[in-house]
Amino acid sequence: MATIEEQIQSLEEEISKTKYNKATQGHIGKLKAKIASLKEKKEKAQAKSGGSSPGFEVKKSGDASVALVGFPSVGKSSLISQLTGAESEAGAFAFTTLTCIPGLMEHKGAKIQILDLPGLIKGASEGKGRGREILNVIRGSDMVLYVLDPFQESHFDILDQELWRSGMRLNQPKPQVFIRRTDRGGIVVRSTLDQSNLTEKDVQDIIRSFGIVSANVVLRSNATDDHIVDTLAGNRVYSRSVVVINKVDLATEADIERAEKMVPSGWPVLKVSAKTGEGIEDMKDFIYDNLGFMSIYLKPQGQEADLEEPLIVKDDSRVREICVKLHRDFVRKFRYARVKGPSAKFDWQRVGLDHRLKDGDLLTIVTRR
Repeated sequence: MATIEEQIQSLEEEISKTKYNKATQGHIGKLKAKIASLKEKKEKAQAKSGGSSPGFEVKKSGDASVALVGFPSVGKSSLISQLTGAESEAGAFAFTTLTCIPGLMEHKGAKIQILDLPGLIKGASEGKGRGREILNVIRGSDMVLYVLDPFQESHFDILDQELWRSGMRLNQPKPQVFIRRTDRGGIVVRSTLDQSNLTEKDVQDIIRSFGIVSANVVLRSNATDDHIVDTLAGNRVYSRSVVVINKVDLATEADIERAEKMVPSGWPVLKVSAKTGEGIEDMKDFIYDNLGFMSIYLKPQGQEADLEEPLIVKDDSRVREICVKLHRDFVRKFRYARVKGPSAKFDWQRVGLDHRLKDGDLLTIVTRR
């Protein structure tokens, strides 16, 4: 009997031989669903046997994290030095970072962890070159920053494919596809709008190929085969990404234009030189603006609010995250909080740890003594 790896390879070969169009999308979706199901079995088997990779030891710090992704020798180490002042250890011959080097970039009141990772190579998602360990760190970051060398061709496609295969969906909204398993009744599909990519039968067949025979499915967007499979897999990461073209001090306009053509339409592209510092300040601004920060003003009990120095936090933060950021005991000793501002229904509303804050809120945290 064929191994899981051999079954996956066989299915991938069939996909590569099938021309992708509206007529074949359902069939290709079924093959992708089978691959996703096999990969899930493989991961469970590895976890049970203790064979899964532990990953790099990267301690989260700061308000957000950004992973630098690129092939060896594109200048990631020099770039992180410009952003953070951190020195990255490099190999004497291969010129590659040997471990994950975290640095901290302080900008506009935010502390942003910049992760300089070993260069990704083709086959990383299958474990080549410590690939899975590197990809696990990237999946856990808040933004992916591709670093391209304008003198190297075709590297972006290889990098992007490795991240795609690892389950990352960059610069894409999460599909509005909802699949809930049921005990009986078959696969019932409901849609809130016309579906131009898949028929109801296509959706049902893809879900069955994943091993589910009964489910309620709701489609709130125009779903593709990838949207259905990604929802079934349940482990996809939807992240922001930007492409940085380094070494612009050495490159011609033709070199830069060729590098830009590799990048998907609509993706942001920054042009910098880690050697001269050109474009670095604009890059810092871009990272800050696109990580989604907001300002929260703290008002200690019985004191005036500090309106001079706000707390910079992610824009999806709840009271719980603020407590964790301020002091390790605040969650354990938490009684309640009071909020005045955009997230409050009225001034100084009493709220709990799960209250979601908004930019400009004033916050008082009350703890047990």
